[in-house]
Amino acid sequence: MNQAPARLEVEDLQENLRAVQEHLQHDRPTAELRAQLDRLHPADIAAILEALPLEERLAVWDLVKADRDGEILVEVSDAVRESLIEAMDSRELVAAVETLEADQLADIAPDLPPSVIEEVVQALSLEERERLRAALSYAEGAVGALMDFDHIAVREDVTLEAVTRYLRRLDELPDHTDQLFVVDRDQVLKGTLPLARLIVSDLDREVRQVMVAESVKLYPQDRAEDAASAFERYDLVSAPVVDASGRLTGRLTVDAVVDYIREASAESQLAEAGLRQEEDVFAPVLDSFKNRWAWLAINLVTAFIASRVIGVFEDSIAQLVALAALMPIVAGIGGNSGNQTITRIVRALAIGQITRENARQLFVKELGVSVLNGLIWGGVVGLFAFLIYHSWQLGLVMMGAMVLSLLLASVMGVAIPLLMQKLGRDPALGSSVMITAITDSGGFFIFLGLATVFLV
Repeated sequence: MNQAPARLEVEDLQENLRAVQEHLQHDRPTAELRAQLDRLHPADIAAILEALPLEERLAVWDLVKADRDGEILVEVSDAVRESLIEAMDSRELVAAVETLEADQLADIAPDLPPSVIEEVVQALSLEERERLRAALSYAEGAVGALMDFDHIAVREDVTLEAVTRYLRRLDELPDHTDQLFVVDRDQVLKGTLPLARLIVSDLDREVRQVMVAESVKLYPQDRAEDAASAFERYDLVSAPVVDASGRLTGRLTVDAVVDYIREASAESQLAEAGLRQEEDVFAPVLDSFKNRWAWLAINLVTAFIASRVIGVFEDSIAQLVALAALMPIVAGIGGNSGNQTITRIVRALAIGQITRENARQLFVKELGVSVLNGLIWGGVVGLFAFLIYHSWQLGLVMMGAMVLSLLLASVMGVAIPLLMQKLGRDPALGSSVMITAITDSGGFFIFLGLATVFLV
């Protein structure tokens, strides 16, 4: 089991990072740094490694005790884990990962060399080998991929006194144990026994008399998003995971759910910016370039399109220079509005709030919001244009362009994520890049087109 974290504040992590960097920069005795690292939780060491350049990272990694390598490899990000694994030979990797439990080993197995996986699997017991095979068989994002096999199950026909004696014989309870799982002789889940009930109930009573028969249960194939929603809705700490026959196979704990939510949120933010994967902050220049170039290229193409839209109206701009000063306002407000809409829709899709039945109603609602915002802020901008350029016609064009631009932003803000989901892609993938490109080109075209028709 992981040791209890002693210090979790961000400020303390930054202090630890500064202390480690000072040790490295001033060539202080390695024994002091090794002793400092020994006092830290694996998650804290992982955070320090992620914040160090590659050379310093590997120097610190060499000072970590070998028996803690496995826990730290589980905690670090995928990109940093790859750099650490590349610096280790097969013998070191085997020694590190053989200390991990099956579910932890499954988390980092894709990053390990096949030869290391094969050697570690051969050393596992038959039960652990079967658990590892089961964990690797589930798709990423499924409950089975997050499932923990370490749990406590009791029979429904035993007394609470027998359960208490059994628990006292254990060295410690599995992490995040708030309830025991009640099963029959065939390991079919019958209910749960919260520890709170066990403590306050008469020890002569049987488990079936005090257990909770109707409890939340999950299946390995369930989506992790749905499980996370259940944990949030019912304030769960743990939940049983059963197979199609109802037999208990493991449990899902709140720490795994929190980790999943954090990773999913980070991936969504990266996808919105057009980044394909999490990137090591200190990754080589070429690796960072490969991760970023694709959407930058797309963005460059859309920028050329926007420039050509402006080029079409060069004569209009030459005759009325005020258009050049005002057109970024229309495009900018449209881009902000579109990003607001698309962020809200992606969020609603992620938590399952949008269905085929209510999509039309949502679309109409977003159009209404855009019209109201367009009239209000378009009026403000139109008044601004009138006061500066003394042209009420220009003010009306600004207001009309603002309304139409916000309508375009809302339509695209709803349509882009819905279309991406229908195509089986991540709704957040490049959404910010696409909505900005559309609102820029569209905003320029709408404003300059109206100005050409009614002013020039």
